[in-house]
Amino acid sequence: MATKSLLRTGLLRAFLLAVTVFPSALVVQDHDTSKPANAATAAQSEPALPDAAPPRRITISYRAHDGHMRHAIVLLPHGYGPKNNPPIPLIISPHGRGVDGTLNARLWRNLPTIGGFAVVNPDGEGRVLPLHSWGAPGQIADLARMPGLVRTALPWLRLDSKRIYSVGGSMGGQETLLLVARYPKLLAGAVAVDSVTDFPRQYRNYPRLECDSHCLAAWGPIGLNMQRLARRELGGTPTTAPAAYAARSPLIQATDIASSCVPLQIWWSRKDKIVMESPKQSGALFRAIRQINSQAPVDEYVGTWIHTHALNAHARLPMMLAGLGLLPKAFLTEHPGLRHRSVGPPAERCTKQ
Repeated sequence: MATKSLLRTGLLRAFLLAVTVFPSALVVQDHDTSKPANAATAAQSEPALPDAAPPRRITISYRAHDGHMRHAIVLLPHGYGPKNNPPIPLIISPHGRGVDGTLNARLWRNLPTIGGFAVVNPDGEGRVLPLHSWGAPGQIADLARMPGLVRTALPWLRLDSKRIYSVGGSMGGQETLLLVARYPKLLAGAVAVDSVTDFPRQYRNYPRLECDSHCLAAWGPIGLNMQRLARRELGGTPTTAPAAYAARSPLIQATDIASSCVPLQIWWSRKDKIVMESPKQSGALFRAIRQINSQAPVDEYVGTWIHTHALNAHARLPMMLAGLGLLPKAFLTEHPGLRHRSVGPPAERCTKQ
């Protein structure tokens, strides 16, 4: 059945497999197509990632908010262990719609070794659906528990409690934003890429998802199937279950995000065909934060990449991590066509509104 296929695979799973197995398939198009880009100049200004061993990878189990046992992939710097365990930062990385923590972990490649940090990639659990949690309140609570869950599972792992971050794309970005809103004291910084911030709008837009003949053969009318999954997970439509959709819409919780004083990067693409009307999604959230709190430490990055393609070790993920202080500032480079705007002074001067 199409719904079962979407639960177990999904479009994002296919994308992640493609860029993991065939990195050359990953194209981040930040340049302004109206102006010829100087590729040589851009390549010279972009620092190359140093060679590094792959991270240590450990699978842990945890009990989710509803009692179900779930797994999480923990990535550690190569060589980190009980006899070599200095305090290190932790990144909580919720996955995108329809995939699991295993596939999400592949986005990081050797960055944990290069930056000397840990990443936890939980499978997650929605109210009803395991891979389509869409910011379920229980799922956000589970994300907030991740530092403690990781410490319990790996008692020799020493985490720097003042350097806990969240980084996610698509549904993972949506959940990162909700984590900022509800647990502001937990995080030292966050990155949300191509996120749904207005869930009712996304629900209405689902039937517009493009689906060619191969897509139709595999999944049927994907937009209508997405709506069915959303109704199942949230208990109705935006009209019949408005409170459920509001609870999962970061835009409606913009005041809490703006008042959190958590350093936040909002990345979104003008060419996004998955989270449609992106100026009214991530763009609207940035504008709302700027209006609510002029001192909020929020940065906006706007480009033209394909949905979530920027969130990859071979794309803009190093730049995102540099913005969090997890990689050298040399990775904070300008890219033709990538627009960057900031709100407010540094986080230490932010005041709640």
